[in-house]
Amino acid sequence: MELIIKPKNKWWEFDWQEVWLFRDLFYFLTWRDIKVKYKQTAVGALWALFQPLASMLVFTIFFGKFAGIPSDGVPYPIFVYSGLLFWNLFSSSLADVSSSFVGNERIITKIYFPRIILPISSIFTNLVDFLIASGVLVGMLFYYGYTPSWWCIIIVPLLVIMTILSTLGIGLFLGSLNVKYRDVRYVIPFFMQLLIFITPVIYPISIISEKFRWILGLNPMTGVISLARIGILGIGNVDWLLLTVSCTSMVIYVLIGYLYFRSVERYFADVI
Repeated sequence: MELIIKPKNKWWEFDWQEVWLFRDLFYFLTWRDIKVKYKQTAVGALWALFQPLASMLVFTIFFGKFAGIPSDGVPYPIFVYSGLLFWNLFSSSLADVSSSFVGNERIITKIYFPRIILPISSIFTNLVDFLIASGVLVGMLFYYGYTPSWWCIIIVPLLVIMTILSTLGIGLFLGSLNVKYRDVRYVIPFFMQLLIFITPVIYPISIISEKFRWILGLNPMTGVISLARIGILGIGNVDWLLLTVSCTSMVIYVLIGYLYFRSVERYFADVI
């Protein structure tokens, strides 16, 4: 009996069944990354709290106190932390996804498996940090006396999904590009340093003129962070134009990233 292995005609389709067949590998890669991340550390997963807390402290002192940046009437520490929570999930995951193919060179060149498992497992590793850091936000809500709106229970998971999709779309494009052009790994840190200043992490979206506010929506994290603050802190109103632009941008980035990834995926083992 002759067995012929050939690529599928519709290379742009996402094969859910194939990914499900390799679910054990996905669990292994995710757990491996979590263990490696905190291996031989004195405080373990508590390091997941250090980055957002340290950033919150620095931003509160320099931007909240010295620069006097407004925070829509809420204490600046909780204002900036609510933004940092989603921003750190996005930025950390994007850095990991962008290097996931190059970082797993050995396994890619030795066996076949759906390559998309690598970036997805990288995101789930950072999702653990997000959940740990969310505990601090809950404590801050109690401390400052804020009660999230009833729809916060629904909106936060949706915002997490939106963050994951945005990360996956941009990360797939950059990660696939990084396989051939290693310059990408030098560009990403610089790109993230600039992007945080055009994302409403340290300032409210309300300080931007409504005429130009939609432009910031081209960054999907603008819609995520703005809506998160409305749901969690109860400040401001939903800017539907901004949210629509952010959601549309997210979909476009996912399509571009995935289609580019699928078009070059077959050459990874040869080029990497």
